Amino acid sequence: MHSKKLLSLATTALEELKARDVRVLDVRRQTAITDYMIVASGTSDRHVRSIADWLVQQAEAAGVQALGVEGTGSGEWVLVDLADVVVHVMQPRARDFYKLESLWDMENVATA
Repeated sequence: MHSKKLLSLATTALEELKARDVRVLDVRRQTAITDYMIVASGTSDRHVRSIADWLVQQAEAAGVQALGVEGTGSGEWVLVDLADVVVHVMQPRARDFYKLESLWDMENVATA
């Protein structure tokens, strides 16, 4: 599946389960690992796991197999690797602590 279609599928799945503060980062110029990174929040460990599970189900229904899913045990931070789109679903305190957006958002990085 083309990365833009996969991105749309992922954001729709996140919206359907009421993920909060969904942020899409275009990381094509920064890494060859993936094209897009999505960071979203869930309100609890159960919500985070449910969002990630729904995303995986929707991807599989569209013929896309997740390369990996990590973190479902705790539900603090679940990573879903869909190859061209990597999704991080986090509880707010973990998201606040790790600040993934600031690590990958090169638009806000000052140049020397």
